[in-house]
Amino acid sequence: MIRRIKFTSIPVQDQDAALDFYTSKLGFRVVTDQPLGEQRWIELRIPGADTRVVLYTPPGQEDRVGTPSNVVFASDDVRATFRELAERGVRFVAEPEEQPWGTFATFSDPDGNQFVLSSRH
Repeated sequence: MIRRIKFTSIPVQDQDAALDFYTSKLGFRVVTDQPLGEQRWIELRIPGADTRVVLYTPPGQEDRVGTPSNVVFASDDVRATFRELAERGVRFVAEPEEQPWGTFATFSDPDGNQFVLSSRH
């Protein structure tokens, strides 16, 4: 049976800039960084999580770079995480907003990919 999501891929244009953003701004850790064709396979781990993030754009899918993502990152305290990430230079598209189901905020990476930061529940 399926047990978990191993990784999700985030399409990026500049792998070095993306690697710097995801490690220095978001605090992800490098698991693998190795050549793969004309790009590199860069796999990152979110501290404390099983799911990994891969900074890789499959050939022919370059049009996915800079689009809204289906990836939603969870935080125990969205407002505190928003403040911490904003201080590190992460660009938020929208500030935290309360909804009946929880709190969320939207941010983007250097390539313009947009992500939701949401409360855990």
